[in-house]
Amino acid sequence: SGLISVFKRGEPTQPDTLDFVPQKDIVYNKLLPYADRLDAESNDILSKIKGNLGRAVQLREIWPGVLFWTRKLSTYMRLYGRKFSKEDHVLFIKLLYELVTIPKLEISMMQGLARLLINLLKKRELLSREDLELPWRPLYELYDRILFSKTEHLGLNWFPNSVESVLKTLVKSCRPYFSEAATQEMLDEWRPLLCPFDVTMQRAISYFELFLPTTLPPELHHRGFKLWFDELVSLWVSVQNLPSWEVHLVNLFARLANDNIGYIDWDPYIPKIFTRILRSLNLPVGTSQMIVPRYVTNAYDISHVVLWVSALLGGPSKQAQAQLSGLFNSITSFFHPSNHGRWLMKLMKLLQRLPASVVRRLHRERYKKPTWLTPIPDSHKLTEEDITDFVESMMQPVLLAMFSKTGSLDAAQALQNLALMRPELVIPPVLEKTYPALETLTEPHQLTATLSCMIGVARSLVSGGQRFPEGPTHMLPLLMRALPGVDPNDFSKCMITFQFIATFVTLVPLVDCSSALHERTDLTEVERELCSASAEFEDFVLQFMDRCFALIDSSTLEQTREETETEKMTHLESLVELGLSSTFSTILTQCSLDIFKVALEKVFNFATTNIFETRVAGRMVADMCVCTTLLQCNKSNYEEVLNEEELDKEFLWNLQLLSEVSRVDGDKILPYRSELFQILQLTLHLKCKQGYTLACNLLHHILRSTALIYPTEYCSVPGGFHQPTGDYLPIKDWGRPGDLWNLEIQWHVPSVEEISFAFYLLDLILQPELQRLKRFAEGEQDMSRDDVLKSLTIVQHCLLGAGGLMPPLKGERIPELLVIALIRSRKPDKHISDIFLSHEFDSRWKSFNLVKKSMENRLHGRKQHIRALLIDRVMLQHELRKLTVEGCQYRSIHQQLMRDLLRLSTSTYSQVRSKAQNVLFTALGTYNFCCRDLIPHVLEFLNPDNSTVTQQQFKGALYCLLGNHSGVCLANLHDWECIALTWPAIVRSGLSSAMSLEKPSIVRLFDDLADKIHRQYETIGIDFSIPGECCDLAKQIMITGNPLPEELVPSEEEVAEGLKRQELKNSESVGKYKQLIGDLLDSLSNGNLPWKFEHIAIGFLSLLLRDDNQLPPAAVLFFVKSLNHESLYVRKVAISAVAGIMKQIKRPHKKVPVKLSGTVAGDRKDNQWLQYNSSTLPRTQKDWDQCVFVEKTHWGYYCWPRNLMMYAPQEEQPTQNLAREEMTEWEQIIFDHFSDPVFINQFIEFLSLEDRKGKDKFSPRRFCLFKGLFRNFSDDFLPLFRPHMERLVADSHESKQRCVAEIISGLIRGSKHWSFSKVESLWELLCPLLRTALSNITVETYADWGTCIATACESRDPRKLHWLFEMLMESPVNGEGGSFVDACRLYVLQGGLAQQEWRVPELLHRLLQYLEPKLTQVYKNVRERIGSVLTYIFMIDVNLPYTQPTTSPRISDFTERILLQLKPLNEGDEEIQNHVIEENEVGVQDERTQAIKLLKTVLKWLIASAGRSFSTAVSEQLQLLPLLFKIAPVENDDSYDELKRDAKTCLSLMSQGLLYTEQIPMVLSVLQEIAGSSSWHARYTVLTYLQIMVFYNLFTFMSDQKAVNDVRALVIKLLEDEQLEVREMAATTLSGFLQCNFLSMDAPMQAHFEALCKTRLPKKRKRDLGSIVDTIPSADLVRRHAGVLGLSACILSSPYDVPTWMPQLLMDLSAHLNDTQPIEMTVKKTLSNFRRTHHDNWQQHKQQFTDDQLLVLTDLLVSPCYYA
Repeated sequence: SGLISVFKRGEPTQPDTLDFVPQKDIVYNKLLPYADRLDAESNDILSKIKGNLGRAVQLREIWPGVLFWTRKLSTYMRLYGRKFSKEDHVLFIKLLYELVTIPKLEISMMQGLARLLINLLKKRELLSREDLELPWRPLYELYDRILFSKTEHLGLNWFPNSVESVLKTLVKSCRPYFSEAATQEMLDEWRPLLCPFDVTMQRAISYFELFLPTTLPPELHHRGFKLWFDELVSLWVSVQNLPSWEVHLVNLFARLANDNIGYIDWDPYIPKIFTRILRSLNLPVGTSQMIVPRYVTNAYDISHVVLWVSALLGGPSKQAQAQLSGLFNSITSFFHPSNHGRWLMKLMKLLQRLPASVVRRLHRERYKKPTWLTPIPDSHKLTEEDITDFVESMMQPVLLAMFSKTGSLDAAQALQNLALMRPELVIPPVLEKTYPALETLTEPHQLTATLSCMIGVARSLVSGGQRFPEGPTHMLPLLMRALPGVDPNDFSKCMITFQFIATFVTLVPLVDCSSALHERTDLTEVERELCSASAEFEDFVLQFMDRCFALIDSSTLEQTREETETEKMTHLESLVELGLSSTFSTILTQCSLDIFKVALEKVFNFATTNIFETRVAGRMVADMCVCTTLLQCNKSNYEEVLNEEELDKEFLWNLQLLSEVSRVDGDKILPYRSELFQILQLTLHLKCKQGYTLACNLLHHILRSTALIYPTEYCSVPGGFHQPTGDYLPIKDWGRPGDLWNLEIQWHVPSVEEISFAFYLLDLILQPELQRLKRFAEGEQDMSRDDVLKSLTIVQHCLLGAGGLMPPLKGERIPELLVIALIRSRKPDKHISDIFLSHEFDSRWKSFNLVKKSMENRLHGRKQHIRALLIDRVMLQHELRKLTVEGCQYRSIHQQLMRDLLRLSTSTYSQVRSKAQNVLFTALGTYNFCCRDLIPHVLEFLNPDNSTVTQQQFKGALYCLLGNHSGVCLANLHDWECIALTWPAIVRSGLSSAMSLEKPSIVRLFDDLADKIHRQYETIGIDFSIPGECCDLAKQIMITGNPLPEELVPSEEEVAEGLKRQELKNSESVGKYKQLIGDLLDSLSNGNLPWKFEHIAIGFLSLLLRDDNQLPPAAVLFFVKSLNHESLYVRKVAISAVAGIMKQIKRPHKKVPVKLSGTVAGDRKDNQWLQYNSSTLPRTQKDWDQCVFVEKTHWGYYCWPRNLMMYAPQEEQPTQNLAREEMTEWEQIIFDHFSDPVFINQFIEFLSLEDRKGKDKFSPRRFCLFKGLFRNFSDDFLPLFRPHMERLVADSHESKQRCVAEIISGLIRGSKHWSFSKVESLWELLCPLLRTALSNITVETYADWGTCIATACESRDPRKLHWLFEMLMESPVNGEGGSFVDACRLYVLQGGLAQQEWRVPELLHRLLQYLEPKLTQVYKNVRERIGSVLTYIFMIDVNLPYTQPTTSPRISDFTERILLQLKPLNEGDEEIQNHVIEENEVGVQDERTQAIKLLKTVLKWLIASAGRSFSTAVSEQLQLLPLLFKIAPVENDDSYDELKRDAKTCLSLMSQGLLYTEQIPMVLSVLQEIAGSSSWHARYTVLTYLQIMVFYNLFTFMSDQKAVNDVRALVIKLLEDEQLEVREMAATTLSGFLQCNFLSMDAPMQAHFEALCKTRLPKKRKRDLGSIVDTIPSADLVRRHAGVLGLSACILSSPYDVPTWMPQLLMDLSAHLNDTQPIEMTVKKTLSNFRRTHHDNWQQHKQQFTDDQLLVLTDLLVSPCYYA
């Protein structure tokens, strides 16, 4: 690493030109041919940016000033990197941070500034915590305001979709710089939200995940993660059922572990971590498994899992690696290509990401420059042994995954990273698979898979190194064997082969070094081998060329192309062409002169002796020639051909060759310039279109190669390979990275001679054409269409070739003439589009990044790419500069161009329109501020007063407004001026004569336009103020650091002027906002407007509601009237809008802070007053006033906030029931309409109509409307609504019931601040209504009533609603109205109680007491509902750390009572039959029947709680297990009755549960007890239960040796069961445990089985023929069968390989082939399975057996002949 020491950051490299130390330059700029000029240029730009940005902020001009200059800053960073001093860097960040967190800033501006800020913070190693500290609270407020907006759902705010990810990235970037006190402040802020039953839990944990800083230095850890680590980890450990917030915790731990490797002891948690990771993969286990949907939706995010695992590796204990190997062992078989399922993607992702993550960690430990971030302590760095273990544990799954159904890409990436660490372990097995794949003809998939994996490991293979010195020797055999892949018949094979060859050739110089064997004596063995092998390179190149020629030949065979005039190649052919030319040019770039000459000759002969049809094969050959620069001109008889329409093929062929061959360096062209010029003069005016197009290409290439700057060679070693082998040995350079500091790029910079030649050509060719076009445009000279097209083509190619030489379009009239000519000729011409800036740049940038990825070396980092890639990157930097520095000033000529483009975009020809529109959109994206200039011109076409507009122009204009999918949408610019013009114009265009709703294309355009505006609209800012803090920072930017800006700091007067202008701008935007609404309302009042446009206008209006500015009264009036509009769409929009308006005019309620304290979570003395207590309910005015209501349910559960905000007493709140004259104008409008009985009648009428039959649900929008109505006007309108509510409640139609439910829930929530007397009378009205409703409830409406009550109770103090709860609790299950009504009442009650969570323990106790005697319900629907209600009753009984035991009902007490009643079932041995008689029989039923009914309900409860509760009450459930085992059926059969099916479901769910270490012995003892039971069904089910339980808690079991031994003993005991089915299941279970490495096949186990096998069987007694066969197996037979089953389990446990012990076991088995049944059957099954799974790779597996064993095996596996 001598280089790095030369180039230290400390000494600035150019002290002469820069007056500061740049933070981080883009190194590639130093390699440009004009690098010396760049410093002055960048200084100039930077000083301008600092000056103008500073001024803009101080003058308070956020738009366009600040936005323009921040955009300039991000362009500056693209061109020069972070080329500014540290102090500037810090100031830029602080200024942007202040700007981003301005509270009222428009969202789109905030996003733009945030992206720049992220970019400035990206490289965190540049700024340490000492340099920069950022506050966290403004960010949190911004995030909270946008992501948890209180007004977004009411349509008062419109945020773009991308805002969430931008904000998250922003927080991530700022996180390292939060102050050291931040952690404690955050905990104080968010801990009170931690109420596990509430949605706030998710919010708090996601804040923790996002904000908590984890990069504090070790001496500050006590102020960082140590404050929360134990608390959150114990929380994570104690939840079992994957609540949605667990994912966020895992992400937080992963980040913590990665940032603090070596400072946290994870060892006690490692088995838990790996068990949960394994569970999170959701792999299928066992036969009949129920998947809990929550496990799939809330599964861990693989990228974080990978981060966590890679941070746990290493360290003294090595425990993580052991568990990781266990993890891969247990899931390896899932990677086999024959397995497939929705879980596969996750496994592949794990496989692909893990090696990458470990490589990243290694890079950080060993190669990365140390920064201010905490280094990893030596004790925890990965050792060589750690790496080896890691690679070994991953190899088996990766090799299986190579052939996976999802494609081999993931495996290839994994192999690439693994090979960086341990090539000697990774590459040989891949080679072993590759060589046979190259030979095979029948399995093409195998070939593509192995080749793509070889491409991944190419670099590690070729560079060899001390770990894998023999690597390079494989290279030539691989290349030679890959040649047959260039196969014209198999496209995908062809492409992968090209990629493979190109990859290897790029890495290796093709030089024949065999002469070095005689000249040098200092070569190692491997080097000698390589030298002699390299003699084959020439052979390889020639063979490759032959293959390519064959490929070209085959593509010309389809002669039909000539006739059909298809100009294009097919897509596949163009891909092959690309592959061919790039591979071929790579080969020639990399080969030595001798080989090059031979190749050249071969191509030359091929090209001159064959003539191909020009279109397809011609392109390919020409491409091959381009690669081999040769120049030969045949000037044959051109004169005669000049006027022929069709030229002969030979001529075209030569011309095509010539035009492509001229793509060489300028100095190579100069010697031939006179001949070239003659040819051009002759060919440019050919009649035949094809002819002159080729000639134009020739012109284009000549101009390009003389006039542009570009690198001229791309070899992998600077200076080429032409030195003699004596002093330079090319094989030393195999796979060598390019050296960034000595790239020695050979640039082509145009010489004076070349430039003068180019100008000479332009003068003689371009000038006359322009003259002719100009005369034609002015009408002086006539030309035919074809001539015009030809002239244009010539001009276009001149511009393409030498555009760089011409001055920018200041006054050049070239393109303008062009456009005029085009408009005159009206010829649908495709060429306009190419005049503007090139697009290919972006795609080149993308493809560069792709290639870089496939070849990079992540381990060593530091830009060690191959030289060709580095040169490419420098070239891209050059092009980027050309595009950004020279483009983009918007001048008057551009303005004219834009208008001309607009004229073309609305022309009569559709092709011209679409081409021109694309160019237009590109141009709009390129030039700032031109959009506003164009809009009036576009809108001209939509103006209804303009009668000359044709339909084509109308459509063209609409398309221009719509924009393309990526670019700007003119109709939706975030700017008041533009919107105020376009939106009314779109609505008014409905009156235009060109508009016809009959044309579907026009209707569709309007639909798309309205849709796009709705999708892309974001609330536009009205307040553009900049606060003072920003100005101080801006001032500092202008006066500190180098380069100092020339602009002056603004004076006092200027600042004052700026403030005035800011005020003016704000009031102007309010004015424009109101004007826009006025315009839309005007258009709406026009009676002739078609309905479609009315809808569009109303849609626009609904977008204009805001939370910082009230809607003008006229609009409010319009919306309130629209509530009774005859169109459903309009009514829907109006309902949302009026709900939003209610929010706007709401009067604020005063709050006062209260201080409280409490330490532990849960139910405690200091939060008891919050709970519902029927003895102290506020039943009188006095109690009501004294009672302190806390509406939000989560406050006080975990801990109290610093200041709890409560509502001030009634007298300080705004007065209720104002008189009309005291109201504002807005309130009066609403008051007038809603006090009008006619209006209300109509309104309710509409609301109670059906919308879509059977699809309608409770509508939150309507609820919001009613809530707002009753909140703002208290009970003013209640008398009017009352008769309607009474009428609707009595009507059982679903739409009527739904309507009244919406009103009632709105009423209850709206009465939050009503006085006691009003609330009391309200409930006197509501209780009877609700009673009626609940007795009329039907299947269609019960969900609506449930939603109604749940919505009404949400975030309300339960003591306020005591009337409601007491009414609901009256007697839910009373049998009136049948079982269905009972179930519905329970459902409604459950909805209300569930919202109240932990605050109603008394009600829960009362409910449980009420339900317990009713648990023996007969009806299924009531049982299911009771089960669900029980779940919610016990939900609060959680077992969380630092939490007091709950005062709500507890599961343990309940279970005890239940078990007593179930006792009769446990005693008898007879089968438990379902009790079917549904009628309530007379007389008391016996205990047993009662118990069965009870059990059915208990099962429903167990099933319901599996998906909902946080923790499983394992100890309680265990007591029920024996019962369930007794009932559950064995087979999968749906015909079983409900009881049995439920028991089976229950067992499946319980077996998947997560167990704690201390629970395992309890479970195992229960299972052992059941395994001794008399029912074989129970014994069988124990095994299926075990399989799932062990796999889902694998590492927890494995960390407890006693548990493993117990499981093993249990399985082996059941192998000897007297029931055949149990024995077979035990064998399957054993084989599964062996396969996932839970048990291992050790000597004692093997000996045990072999001993069992040898059990002697008694001789068969000769029986009388007629006697009954003896069926009961003797004990000996069972033991012998057990032994055979044991052996068979071992064999089946490794389906994809042959371990060393397997051959012997197979031999032992085969001895039993002729035993009595059932042994014979077992042996046969085992052998056939063995054959099935090992058949694919039998060639490899064969080698494990001796010859004698193979003979025996072949006998066994071949089926016996019938005729023997």
